[in-house]
Amino acid sequence: MSRTRLVRPVGGPMSGLAEIPGSKSQTNRALLCAALAAGTSRLSGVLFADDTEAMLEAVVSLGCDLQIDRQTATLEVTGIGGALSFEKLAIDCRSSGTTSRFLLPVLTAGKGNVVIDGSDQLRSRPFSEQIQALRNLGGTLNELGGPNGLPIEIVADGLEGGTIQISAAESSQFVSGLMLAAPLFEGGLLIELTDTPVSRPYLDLTIEVMKRFGIAITKEGDSVYRIPQGQYRSADMMIEPDASASSYFFAAAAITQGNIRVDGLSRDSWQGDIQFVDVLEALGAQVTWGADWIEVQGDRLSGGTFDLKDFSDTAQTLAAVAAFAESSIEINGIGFIRAKETDRIRAIVTELRKCGVEATELPDGLLIKPNQWRLTGASIDTYDDHRMAMSMALLGLRVPRIEIRDSGCVSKTFPDFFSVLEGLRPTAALGTDAVAVAAIDGPAGSGKSTVARALAVELDLPHFDTGAMYRAVAVAASRQGLDFSDTQAITEVAKTADISIGDKIVVDGIDATEEIRSAKANQLVSMVAANREVRRILVPRQRQWASDLGGGVMEGRDIGTQVFPDAMLKVFLTADLQIRAERRFRETKGQTFDDVLEDLERRDHVDSTRDDSPLEVAPGAVIFDTSNMAIEDVVKELAEMFRSRMEG
Repeated sequence: MSRTRLVRPVGGPMSGLAEIPGSKSQTNRALLCAALAAGTSRLSGVLFADDTEAMLEAVVSLGCDLQIDRQTATLEVTGIGGALSFEKLAIDCRSSGTTSRFLLPVLTAGKGNVVIDGSDQLRSRPFSEQIQALRNLGGTLNELGGPNGLPIEIVADGLEGGTIQISAAESSQFVSGLMLAAPLFEGGLLIELTDTPVSRPYLDLTIEVMKRFGIAITKEGDSVYRIPQGQYRSADMMIEPDASASSYFFAAAAITQGNIRVDGLSRDSWQGDIQFVDVLEALGAQVTWGADWIEVQGDRLSGGTFDLKDFSDTAQTLAAVAAFAESSIEINGIGFIRAKETDRIRAIVTELRKCGVEATELPDGLLIKPNQWRLTGASIDTYDDHRMAMSMALLGLRVPRIEIRDSGCVSKTFPDFFSVLEGLRPTAALGTDAVAVAAIDGPAGSGKSTVARALAVELDLPHFDTGAMYRAVAVAASRQGLDFSDTQAITEVAKTADISIGDKIVVDGIDATEEIRSAKANQLVSMVAANREVRRILVPRQRQWASDLGGGVMEGRDIGTQVFPDAMLKVFLTADLQIRAERRFRETKGQTFDDVLEDLERRDHVDSTRDDSPLEVAPGAVIFDTSNMAIEDVVKELAEMFRSRMEG
């Protein structure tokens, strides 16, 4: 559990078929129904993970016979036929909320003594509503470690049903547990919800699974459920892939401009978390729904406000996606997830902030204001929460040096998560539309030129500084004393100036290597680059260069967005403004530090807000913060990414 995992950026669009394990929610519901049924049931597509292993151990301790085939993900369950009795039994639910909250009412309906317990994490989670509901029905429950939580001793002698009122505003699992146990109650049970339930689709899922095993629940309006006394019947059931687990891979496609498909899910899925795909589509991703599959194609991601009350397990996934959006994303309706494995709102806000994301807690959710320029690597705490580990790993697909601490916590629901993610890493795409170019963009002072030159040497590839082309035009126009607001005159210079880019920069036969880096050129180049017609002239020259030389390392401010959007590796170098100013100050003569800082702020604003080809992070680009890194370390990591793409 203590393993720290470094997530390597993929450097390109992820694609393929994601092999998603079975739904935890369906597995544990079906397993319990099969255990209580008469006869033998066969479950296919079963999830084998820590949460379901807890339920497996529990039903065996109640007397079920299991035939397990982990290779084919199947189970044969010979149930106890409702004869639920036990003597001085102890059940360890590990960290499984479904196991504990489903078993608590079921065991209370049996006969005998049992203690139900779990991990420290599970002990910290609330059980008060369910405990009180069972006491109202006549159950005897004794909290052994403190009020309203595990461990709980149950002194069971069967239960009479009747009518019970319960709020589902904190967790739908309390209600699902009562539903699953209700057929064992004498006279059945009428459940009246006193509040609007959270995660209502999980209640619908419980109803569907129980129906499959012979128990029909009648719904009266939106808040009343009538469950008859009865006997579960054995059944065969195929478990769907887990929609919550699928969300991470659909998100990976969205943020890397990739294309990922999951088989076994469709619009007709019983799982409410399938709605996450609709959120991605609303943000701009392209979604294709098949009869029994879903495919997501990444695209530019906008912002918006989303109520995730009914599919809150995807809230952390959406928060990670929001870091790469083009405008703010607000997530609401999820205040109750503060009582999950951890305070998930506070945890995700804390960890996103470590990575440079502006995230704010709200009473019922969180607000994320993305600025991809500020994204940086960090060591991520997971709080022993599998969803924290899986969601924050998504940032590492595009941000170097994201470390996931205690990454083994994914075993709770998805033991193979990281290997499945690795299996979708992009491969080399030469021979299609891809170009063997490492496209390096970024603001002034981020280290583009230094890194690009060193990377070209490391990879034994040609280097081309596209910014030097625009600077050379600025120098040529300045030598002629032109007015830079005269866009037509500047365009004419771009057409006619004799510019040679190599070890030296030569403009109209005169060496301009030093001149293009002067303070005056620094001030003028943004105006040249903002000239739409100048760009129209120079971009084809840049593309021709790459074609003539068979690829290389190209730097600038729109290489990944405009010049080579299909580059083999797209990188956006960034750094803290103060550090960029210090770098530029060391290179510039005749300016104070404050002058350099002010000039960089001005250039950032001009470059990022210009109408034509503004400076922005290319979709899917690796975002590399060089603030506190040596050049050789940056180059080493980028070279590894490029080679990985080429060898893929």
